Amino acid sequence: MENKNYRVLLYYKYRHIDDVPAFVDTHLKFCKSLGLLGRVLVATEGINGTLSGTVEMVNAYMEYLKGIEGFEDTFFKIDHVEGHTFKKMHVRAKKELVNLSLEEDINPLELTGKHLEPIEFMEALKDSNTVVIDARNDYEYDLGHFKGAIKPEIRNFRDLPGWMRENKDKFEGKKILTYCTGGVRCEKFSGWLLKEGYEDVAQLNGGIHNYGTHEDTQGALWEGKMYVFDERIAVDINKHEHVVVGKDYFTGEPCERYINCGNPDCNKQILASESSEYKYLGSCSDSCRLHPRNRYVMKLGLTSDQVRNVIQTLNMEKYPN
Repeated sequence: MENKNYRVLLYYKYRHIDDVPAFVDTHLKFCKSLGLLGRVLVATEGINGTLSGTVEMVNAYMEYLKGIEGFEDTFFKIDHVEGHTFKKMHVRAKKELVNLSLEEDINPLELTGKHLEPIEFMEALKDSNTVVIDARNDYEYDLGHFKGAIKPEIRNFRDLPGWMRENKDKFEGKKILTYCTGGVRCEKFSGWLLKEGYEDVAQLNGGIHNYGTHEDTQGALWEGKMYVFDERIAVDINKHEHVVVGKDYFTGEPCERYINCGNPDCNKQILASESSEYKYLGSCSDSCRLHPRNRYVMKLGLTSDQVRNVIQTLNMEKYPN
């Protein structure tokens, strides 16, 4: 029988914090006293975190945070898990909760898109005059996304405004829907869209997680899995059916298994089966396979000559003539 006595919390709250260093110090001590593990970011604009712990631990934490003035209505997304999904506990001060690197920052408390509840978002997805923009990174989209959603070709969230400006002609006059994992990125992105002149902008309240767990939607119209920033990496969203959209980086076959490129200087996240990981030495390119500190090569104990032989074999398969 599964032991689901652990929980994962995903949450954020935009609310001005005067003394960030003091808040960080107090917060870290409290989290450690409970035995929680995870990552919490604190900025003058608010808090953004994901934590794992027993039911007792997370309940105590939620009560604690809601007891701080201004955080009483913090919306916690909760997952049931079998154990900790993090190895350490970090609370860090940041300039922004999410790095959008705008010329002029957006305050979501003053400017943000309309919040749609999951059932409203699902209905809006069906509108032919609606453009659905995934506000996450490309590797998150590749694992799973809403049916028909547009994939911005970006590796980092801060690149999204530039990509939108380059493709503005595709979105003018359209209703814009946007979504992300838990909602925090959309708060700023949707506000930026309004500032850019888009008039009809809405975001998924509570993000993909809320959509997948909400009884009215249960993840309908979602394809694939949702990428998460903890040891689980991928979680199910659609409770009605599961459609695999991820593709093996090397073979193009259906795949939902992520690895990091063996080259520590690259560290690119790629979808790869166990057999592909072994065959291609866990690396995204020949140059990464030959990197002197390649983690996968070191794990197998291969010499540089052996790596070159592997590369030669792979190239002969790719270019048989």
